[in-house]
Amino acid sequence: MEFRHLGRSGLLVSEISYGNWITHGSQVEEDAAKECVKAALDEGITTFDTADVYAGTRAEEVLGRALKGVRRESLEIFTKVYWPTGPGPNDRGLSRKHITESIHGSLRRLQTDYVDLYQAHRFDYATPLEETLKTFDDLVRQGKVLYVGVSEWNAEQIAQALKIADEMGFDRIVSNQPQYSALWRVIESEIVPLSEKEGVSQIVWSPIAQGVLTGKYLPGQPVPAGSRATDATGAKMIDRFMDDDVLTRVQNLKPIAADLGLSMAQLAIAWVLQNPNVASAIVGATKPEQVRDNVKASGVKLDAEVLTKIDDVLGPIVERDPAKTVSPATRP
Repeated sequence: MEFRHLGRSGLLVSEISYGNWITHGSQVEEDAAKECVKAALDEGITTFDTADVYAGTRAEEVLGRALKGVRRESLEIFTKVYWPTGPGPNDRGLSRKHITESIHGSLRRLQTDYVDLYQAHRFDYATPLEETLKTFDDLVRQGKVLYVGVSEWNAEQIAQALKIADEMGFDRIVSNQPQYSALWRVIESEIVPLSEKEGVSQIVWSPIAQGVLTGKYLPGQPVPAGSRATDATGAKMIDRFMDDDVLTRVQNLKPIAADLGLSMAQLAIAWVLQNPNVASAIVGATKPEQVRDNVKASGVKLDAEVLTKIDDVLGPIVERDPAKTVSPATRP
């Protein structure tokens, strides 16, 4: 496993991190989830990403139990706040009240005194940004949060947060967590240039495009039983890629992966790691074998010719519109 700095900070993270968005507390039983976490640790993954909202807070609980007994200093534990975690009007968003209550809940469920990275899961139009950033800064000063990041914020929102932090002396955000894959490149034109300039890293989710880039979904064929496309939450995200033209072009990546001695998943993860602004690629798993396969992408170098071949195969199906990075206009 290789490691990269998170933004312009001293924190090193494993360039492949383990995430439990759909799997823990939902798609797989807890014993299977624990086996996946054990495999991640065995393979050198030290960075674990979750969120308070995943599986209705159960994902944090499962991860906390799975990591119990592991030396805390050897881990980087990331979580997030924004989406509803209860029925009340203040059980959501990025107000001082919700952030403060949410971090305490996350720490309890994760069985830890602090998280290494606390991320604003979306931009909250209903809360002054100064209030959100001041609350994050207070948590850093209290030692409950070591670093602050955001997820799925657009370039203008990131720039605004950095400006306020500089003016007010708040702790600056060091990371953004966007969707990014060979099929979904909406961060490249605006977010990545800004982030490179300002010392902000990307921690990318869905590097294999919800499993589409593994090549397991075939054009004109039913989706495999038990796959991400059959999960109620995952299916909503994968629909955009379940098009015969997309699936056919993905099949045409197989010879490229084979020539390099890589699995399709390894090729997809290695592709996002070629971007120097990416600190880590988040992978999920329902079986330990998937973890062991994915981590082999660490350290893989793809030359310019290979990257050009991938571009040529995927062609016009790649999504590049920066306007696709959108937070809800009102709190959910």
